[in-house]
Amino acid sequence: MTIRFVSFLFLFAFSATHQGFAQIDVERQYGKLLDNVQRKGVFTDSKTFPDCTPRFPITTILSNYEQKSRQRDFDLKAFVDQHFIVPVLPSVPLTRDPEASVQKSLEEQWKLLVRQPVSSKQQTTLIPLPKPYMALEASGQDMGYWQSFFTMLGLQASGVTQVAMLRNMVDNFSYLINRYGYIPAGNRTYYLSRSQPPVYALMVSLLSEIQGRRSLINYLPYLQKEYDYWMAGKEKLAQNGQAERRVVRLSSTIYLNRYYDDRDTPRPEAYKEDIAVAGQRPGLFKKGRPETEIYRDIRAAAESGWEGSSRWLKDGKTPRTIQTTTIIPVDLNSLLFHLEVTLSDAYRLKGNKKQAQQYLELARQRYNAIQRYCWNPRRAFFCDYDLITQKSTPVNSLAAVYPLAFRAATREQAQQVAALLKRDFLKPGGLVTSLTVSGQPWDAPYARAGLQWLAIRGLRQYGESTLADQIKLNWVSDNLRVFKANGYLLSTNNLVSQLNKPVNTVPYGPSNGVLLWMLKNN
Repeated sequence: MTIRFVSFLFLFAFSATHQGFAQIDVERQYGKLLDNVQRKGVFTDSKTFPDCTPRFPITTILSNYEQKSRQRDFDLKAFVDQHFIVPVLPSVPLTRDPEASVQKSLEEQWKLLVRQPVSSKQQTTLIPLPKPYMALEASGQDMGYWQSFFTMLGLQASGVTQVAMLRNMVDNFSYLINRYGYIPAGNRTYYLSRSQPPVYALMVSLLSEIQGRRSLINYLPYLQKEYDYWMAGKEKLAQNGQAERRVVRLSSTIYLNRYYDDRDTPRPEAYKEDIAVAGQRPGLFKKGRPETEIYRDIRAAAESGWEGSSRWLKDGKTPRTIQTTTIIPVDLNSLLFHLEVTLSDAYRLKGNKKQAQQYLELARQRYNAIQRYCWNPRRAFFCDYDLITQKSTPVNSLAAVYPLAFRAATREQAQQVAALLKRDFLKPGGLVTSLTVSGQPWDAPYARAGLQWLAIRGLRQYGESTLADQIKLNWVSDNLRVFKANGYLLSTNNLVSQLNKPVNTVPYGPSNGVLLWMLKNN
């Protein structure tokens, strides 16, 4: 029996024994209590209350709330303190050896991100995982989906000392796929209505660089389930222009994907922010666009990972004009193209030529569709496609590097994208996320580590190594400056002002991972 086979037996056993884990659907179970706590700002961060642990059965808490909330001297904050355990953020001792290199210091910070499997039977929103895992940031417990890939890049770059954790992470995501049929946005129950950009195939491929390409066969069932999730509803689409969940039919042979969410209500973890965007007040609903439509689009933007971006705004600046579900995103479809290619490769390695050919054909169809709908020849750039206007959206963003990163572009297109990146996006600290200054965190002048890595990967695959090397040099130089000043890296860099106001004040896994990868790879 191989180590890999034992590992997957463990996953299935864990899944079977934790089906009865006491998990909470805060939105459906808390009802008015959730609404009241969030609207009245009991906690500064909307995420705090959904992460609280009930001290008593939820039915008891709600009964107490119904009774006590009618009293004239009712104190909501005191009620919450009496009935819930507020999460205590992990203490993060940021010590640094002044003689150690930045690389060594970053590798030392891995231990601040490690979280152990949850064994408690308390009611909670935290989804238990079978293996130790890396939280996104040192002050939290959540293992986010797509950003974790960039953390894993750093684990791979750290060498043999982190191979076990890299494997743990892939196995944890495989467990989530096995249990739910997809990977939720994070290991919290309030993320179960949506996923995030499908990077599981990237994770598996990263691990296969260590274990050998044939290890793809071990993960084939999970790769298939990931794909089935994103394509669910395809068979229901009878007419062009129809959409079902995350699939859109554009012609009899062209199906592309969009971001979506299975719910159309304020997100529990961003409740007051969402109702502020929708313009809803207690007892007052503005006429016009339904709030449910706005909430769905806000949630879909959260699924994209680009939460807070002009990409999704009809007028490019007003959050209430968000229209995520009417947009065909170039990054999502490039990732699904890569997933189709990976599935074809995995079936070929397994000896299933028929399935290998089927997914190769699906990849070919998606490649042609990306060319047709997401390439804008006038702007010489890859863009998102607006289903309503039936043309490119007006925002130029780094989503354009995805077709390069996954070989869904032509050589000429890559040259043109490179030219625009160099002319408009490149700053002394790296590439800005978009050319739009909107105040949104996924626009100019802000930058993210993962997008730098994707741009470098894509440019190198098309022979644009000079620009790729310049982006890397700029990013590394700016992040070494930030690390020297703070002792940790930021989740978001401001490429215009060096007076970066830290969004996080603790190590952030994806930023650490990308910088480690850059320091260790030419």
